[in-house]
Amino acid sequence: MRGDTIDEGTAHAPPATTWAAQAALPVGSGSAVGTFGELLQGVLPDHRHFLVTLPITAGSTARFRYADDAGGVTVDAPRKQKSAHAAALALKELGRPGGGQLLLTSELPEGKGLASSSADLVASVRAVADAFGVTFPAATVESLLREVEPSDGVMHDEIVAFLHREVRLHRRLGHLPRLVVVGYDEGGQVDTVTYNRHDTPVPARARAEYGQLLDTLTAAVAAHDLRTVGRVATRSAELHVRTRPRAAFAPLRRACEEADGLGVVIAHSGTMLGVLLAGDDPELESKTVHLRGHCARLGGTSALYHYAPGTTARHPATEENGDVL
Repeated sequence: MRGDTIDEGTAHAPPATTWAAQAALPVGSGSAVGTFGELLQGVLPDHRHFLVTLPITAGSTARFRYADDAGGVTVDAPRKQKSAHAAALALKELGRPGGGQLLLTSELPEGKGLASSSADLVASVRAVADAFGVTFPAATVESLLREVEPSDGVMHDEIVAFLHREVRLHRRLGHLPRLVVVGYDEGGQVDTVTYNRHDTPVPARARAEYGQLLDTLTAAVAAHDLRTVGRVATRSAELHVRTRPRAAFAPLRRACEEADGLGVVIAHSGTMLGVLLAGDDPELESKTVHLRGHCARLGGTSALYHYAPGTTARHPATEENGDVL
């Protein structure tokens, strides 16, 4: 082992790290959910860019094995280097030298506006914390991700208004009753980081409306008023397509009206659009079939996504057993 004295006549020193020692190193796991686009996204009267999350049950999971050598953090997927960076920052926050191995799995397709990258990053940071029996507060996760890229706010355990370019919480809205989203993918991919670099001027009148919409949505979530939530989401989509046309928006809005859906929700920096339905709607099955038929006629793919209160809960090991830093 490192630092041992080799007796005369000994051919080899023992390996620096045995398999048994590796097995004893800390291991942690973490998870984070995605968000189906945004219930609302725009620019506030003070020029700050914001979005409102719609957490879904699909997400990312991470497993981290710590190594106390100088090898840094490695990740199983080459395109996930940002997650390795986030894990390294988490180690630094904990005051732990060395690195480790990061394994990621995700149910979220990339480049669609479902927060796949943010979910990977949050899951990775939580896995590192879990390896040492602690839990990072959401504000600490924000500060770590702030050094990596803009974030969709999925480190929070409820619907939130989030300043995604600043990676900072703006307002907590709370939870809604169960929702189902009939999602439609227009195809292709959108690079969220590149998208957020575009600064199209937003007139004062539009900024004022975004501020009013956020206030309306805040009250609607508090009151569990799903109809108003749907109207705000649809209005946000209308404002968005003025600057970034979405071919599927108009037909999906008509289909939503035909099915008496709650409204249309879109991924403002992605390729997904969806129709919101109440999870306890007695006609949920028939409405879902109707809407998916419309999606099929548009020529793209469709899938069901689910919002349920508490879907953004942290990994059970950290929630139940970990200390809070």
